[in-house]
Amino acid sequence: MRFQLKTSSFSLLFVLTCFLPSTWGSATEPVVVYAKKIVTVTGKTILDGMILCVDGKIQAVGQAGEFKVPANAKVIRGEVVLPGLVDVRTCVGLSGILNFEHDSDQLESSSPLQPELRAIDAYNPREELVAYIRNYGVTTVHTGHAPGELISGQTMIVKTVGDTVESALMVDGRAIAVTLAEASTKSGKASPGTRGKQMAMLRSLLIEAREYSAKVAKKAAVKEPAPSEPDKEGKEKSKADEPMARNLKLEVLSEVLSGKKALLITADRAQDIASAIRLAEEFKIPLWLDSASDAHLMIPQLKAAGVTVLLHPSMARASGEKENLSFQTASKLREAGIPFAIQGGFEPYVPKVRVVLFEAAVAAAHGLSFEAAVESITLSPAKILGIQDRVGSIAVGKDADLAIYDGDPFEYTTHCTGVVIDGVVVSSESQ
Repeated sequence: MRFQLKTSSFSLLFVLTCFLPSTWGSATEPVVVYAKKIVTVTGKTILDGMILCVDGKIQAVGQAGEFKVPANAKVIRGEVVLPGLVDVRTCVGLSGILNFEHDSDQLESSSPLQPELRAIDAYNPREELVAYIRNYGVTTVHTGHAPGELISGQTMIVKTVGDTVESALMVDGRAIAVTLAEASTKSGKASPGTRGKQMAMLRSLLIEAREYSAKVAKKAAVKEPAPSEPDKEGKEKSKADEPMARNLKLEVLSEVLSGKKALLITADRAQDIASAIRLAEEFKIPLWLDSASDAHLMIPQLKAAGVTVLLHPSMARASGEKENLSFQTASKLREAGIPFAIQGGFEPYVPKVRVVLFEAAVAAAHGLSFEAAVESITLSPAKILGIQDRVGSIAVGKDADLAIYDGDPFEYTTHCTGVVIDGVVVSSESQ
């Protein structure tokens, strides 16, 4: 079966390493895409349509022949066009394609609490794994530190192009990755050793961050100079002007408390999902629930709490803490009106990521409609991440990110025949 072969076969390692990143350029020439079917997501599906991309943006969408094509336009043809796919949770770029230390920066295990770790400092835009998922139509990823430590670090949003992280970057420091699972507990006398200790450590650090934030705000609000005293040179120096000692951990968590950064908690078992909800409610923090294998068992609680779900890959291994996962969870979340998107996630074996196209296809075979499945890997993740004004649908003014296929994207015999990002054709070979 194509889904399985593409995502889990070690023998594909030699093939995958051939998918070198394309040289990233600027949208210097217009691009026009003709297709028998254009799935816009936010509007009507267009049959026998065309899309004009100019200066990195979608300039026009309509029926073939509806508008004039510039004489110097690059022309691409396909059967079906989707918006560029958006992976709502992955470790691509921090995690590489091999199982060696030199391309495995997704998890630092020297400390259980490390919110100060920035994804931007570990991301490698030239990593072959980035090119691998791009060749199937994934144009935007929310990537960062992997589950495994109580707080493993930060995430960011990038396009799957560029020779430098700056050229790929959309949003830096989008969320803080927390893990409530057996994976983040320690053995022996190290902490956290139990679920109770996990919650106590998180709660203590968040309280400390709240107090730190209050001190910073109070100092910034001081109008009158405090009593002063001479310094060693005999000059007057106000104590109110002395800067507070910085604390990177608390600074980052202060941004979570203020809503500037999201709180992303990986939890699969119902017990841990309940703890995540309780923590978010206590500190009035909107919650992104990551993986959530038991989500289908807690629909009422998730809906009441207003939780957003970054759902595990449909074909994740149903073992350990994921033993209760269901192929029907996506359709049940959709039916309940709970915001969700399907993720590619992180795998400890090569190629160390799943392709959201295939994962959504399985959900489409188990209760999710075609349209809803497409939305779960395009507009829904874009809305969750707050980038829907740029990506997630095919509409005039949005980034010209397109995925082109030679048939139904969810059929295992279909190939991705072209990828356009910011108006540049970055892939035109059948995958």
